[in-house]
Amino acid sequence: MRAVRYEAFWQLAENFLFVRFLRRTLIGAGRKGDSKKVSLDRTIIFELLMLGEFDHLAVTAGESLDLGEFSAVDLEKARRFFEVRFWGAVTAAKYAAKRIKSTGSIILTNGIIGLRPQKGWVIAAGICGAVEAVTRALAIELAPVRVNLVCAGIVRTELWRNMTEPDRNGLFEKAGQALPVGRVGEPEDLAETYLYLMRERFTTGAMIVVDGGSTLV
Repeated sequence: MRAVRYEAFWQLAENFLFVRFLRRTLIGAGRKGDSKKVSLDRTIIFELLMLGEFDHLAVTAGESLDLGEFSAVDLEKARRFFEVRFWGAVTAAKYAAKRIKSTGSIILTNGIIGLRPQKGWVIAAGICGAVEAVTRALAIELAPVRVNLVCAGIVRTELWRNMTEPDRNGLFEKAGQALPVGRVGEPEDLAETYLYLMRERFTTGAMIVVDGGSTLV
């Protein structure tokens, strides 16, 4: 979710109360999937070693998921998805915790499919459930550092890059019309949520759903 990270950086820079956080805040961590855990570890450790003490970590690493019938699931590919979305988040939290201020926070990212599964989304729903559970566990384990979760609905980001532009635009239009808010999400919608969780200091172990009401319809 590169667009979300850029938007959050921009708002932190524009708000004078948070300018002092800019160089000491890591927005986003991780890279595209790698079947070897050690590669993922090294990538995250390298990025964190480039920083000194900082205030907040928002993990937005992800990739387009291959959906389909459960009977046809490629288990090796499913493990790679889990590697990035679950172990990537856990690894980032593990190494970042040593450098985050006690008043800071870690924010993980999830999707709503764990709340409302659909046919063909078994692996995605399983990953979402795991990330939700580990968020609550980390909030206890890493206290007083706050750990929270942003649970996103359909948002206009590069997550959908595997679709052709006409198909992608058609999906956004159809999905938006079905939502109570009448549109799909934009990167700035999610950025506001990350920023809220950074600024607000009395929330931990919580999941904030940003989905335009899709879990209601």
